[in-house]
Amino acid sequence: MSALLPPFPGPETPLDGPELLQLGSAEDEPCLRADAARNRARLLDAAARLVAEHGAAGVTMEAVAAAANVGKGTVFRRFGDRTGLLTALLDHSERNFQAAFLGGPPPLGPGPEPAERLRAFGVAYLRRAIEELDLLLAAEGGPDRRFTSPVHRLHHGHLALLLRQAVPDADADLLAHTLLGYLNPALIHHLVRQRGTPPARLETGWTDLVNRITGSGEPGPGHEPVRQNTDDRRPRHR
Repeated sequence: MSALLPPFPGPETPLDGPELLQLGSAEDEPCLRADAARNRARLLDAAARLVAEHGAAGVTMEAVAAAANVGKGTVFRRFGDRTGLLTALLDHSERNFQAAFLGGPPPLGPGPEPAERLRAFGVAYLRRAIEELDLLLAAEGGPDRRFTSPVHRLHHGHLALLLRQAVPDADADLLAHTLLGYLNPALIHHLVRQRGTPPARLETGWTDLVNRITGSGEPGPGHEPVRQNTDDRRPRHR
């Protein structure tokens, strides 16, 4: 992840405007030496070939080094570890996705009501995740990194901002985590590949979840949006 990223805003700090986060390391900057840039591109090309031939499970630091005809230490110095390498492979699609929801056309980009953008975010993410599921699963960090990566924090911050606009008295920070849990690659893998759930059902489920949280769309009878009791959060006893 880029060491040059600005501090990400906390849950109660609104985003001032679109700002793309980069998945790659600081070596992706324009000032990267031409030979280093060529070496990095060669390593990523070798990793991409391994994914195409053997799936993401076949991508190891040793295999990439052998495919690119370099020492294993070179791969570690360039990407840190296997997660960093696989994350760099996802860089292009992640940048496109960020550009779409931060500044692209509606309904994913700015303009529509927050609930509509929430619905569009989940549908777009599900479609991308299903297409790149093996790579997303392999690139997912451990518990100490999964929720602190710049990309995860950007996704969480974007959803929390939309939730604060759609349901001002809700706990947007926790609800954003809940929504991202629905989009977890491991859950998508279980539902789609192990249980054979049609992707269209996942998209419908996401839309229904957003509608129920925000009180928008066409929720079922008797539905009330999720709200936080700001007057007294302690349990009431009779």
